Amino acid sequence: MSVSNGTGPSAAGMDADTVERIELRIAYLERANNDLSEVVYRQQQQIDALRADLAMVSGKLAGALSEQTLYTPEQERPPHY
Repeated sequence: MSVSNGTGPSAAGMDADTVERIELRIAYLERANNDLSEVVYRQQQQIDALRADLAMVSGKLAGALSEQTLYTPEQERPPHY
């Protein structure tokens, strides 16, 4: 096994065009990564808002269901009265 000191065939094959293509790919990938990160952040904000809305509606539903009035047989009348 040999140790590369940066002057071997791999370093010599890196001309200016190759370096520029690699830099462009890196720039593209960094931009794509930033864009995806922003999308994930916005989606998390929407999820948090939906969870808050769901909690509110669930609370209202639970409150409405617990407010059922129990009537005694004397208080209940048939619908035709």
